[in-house]
Amino acid sequence: ISLFSTFPIDVVASGTCGANLVWEVDDNDTLIISGAGSMTNYSYTDSPGWWYSHRHSIKNIIIEDGVLTIGSWAFLECENLTSVTIGNSVTTIGASAFWDCSSLISVTIPNSVTTIGEWAFQGCSSLTNIIISDSVTQICDYAFTYCNNLTSITIGKGVTSIGESAFYDCGSLTSITLPNSLTSIGHSAFYDCDSLTSITLPNS
Repeated sequence: ISLFSTFPIDVVASGTCGANLVWEVDDNDTLIISGAGSMTNYSYTDSPGWWYSHRHSIKNIIIEDGVLTIGSWAFLECENLTSVTIGNSVTTIGASAFWDCSSLISVTIPNSVTTIGEWAFQGCSSLTNIIISDSVTQICDYAFTYCNNLTSITIGKGVTSIGESAFYDCGSLTSITLPNSLTSIGHSAFYDCDSLTSITLPNS
């Protein structure tokens, strides 16, 4: 007789979040998005994600392969979220997708992503490190505003533009590497990054 038992993980809530996408929150505080296609774009005032009522308990998010986009405002105020796994099929991280996810520590952007939307990681104040893959071509306005524990950023070799105020008030940022693909840096992109001691602009 085994002294250990394996208990199944129970789903506490579920629904749809796109024409061909489903979501479920389990009793392990994990939100899983699965299926094939684009996620619904939500809004701050009218229609936050249907899992919004569980936002205080969600600690992990898994976006499975097959999901093409992360919707706008999708994970608004999931303030206890610490871990995100983004599938290799996601091409766009929508505007304000991780707004005020203040416990999120690190994010790896997969090679499939080409666009990081406006305010995508605004207020993710626990972020310390970001790796942006070579597939990303555009970092939109305010994408990482108020990520004030962010110390380093590696920007992939495909990025051509950094939007207005993209790294506004990232006060702990000490280093950043800009790729030779970069052709434009928006107004106030590094405003109030007062720990940044040097930056090398590429010839492009």
